[in-house]
Amino acid sequence: MQRFQIVSVAAMAASLMLVLPAGAQQSGTMQGSGMMGGLVMPRMDPVAGRHLFASKGCVVCHSINGVGGTDAPNLDASTMKMPMDPFDFAAKMWHGAPAMIAMQNNELGAQIQFTGQELADIIAFVHDPMEQKKFSEADIPESIKKHMEGD
Repeated sequence: MQRFQIVSVAAMAASLMLVLPAGAQQSGTMQGSGMMGGLVMPRMDPVAGRHLFASKGCVVCHSINGVGGTDAPNLDASTMKMPMDPFDFAAKMWHGAPAMIAMQNNELGAQIQFTGQELADIIAFVHDPMEQKKFSEADIPESIKKHMEGD
């Protein structure tokens, strides 16, 4: 099963390179969705990603602009490799999954669940310096803030 999942991630990564619209990497936002041979690439929305980064609980362990936890690497856009390949980012998450899941269970009481669209939006936010400038403590819901207290 694990080999199948790794092969599936690699196949998806290869397909992304074929369907990204020209200029998508330069603009920071993939407008619309690309489609090829039955594969649909989600629109990557950094505004939605900003809200999801806080509401899903990523902010409990990761920080952006100094806002958030320190148990995991900060995710400031200035530290991200450009141009951005969302599948490279997902592969890094996959590589760190066991540690992240353990931390999520410890900090949040459960593993964070993402849809493909939610993950695409969070990846867009993590790579968008303009949207990150808007991120503040005010974005963090009270239900998530309670997990951050006492760290």
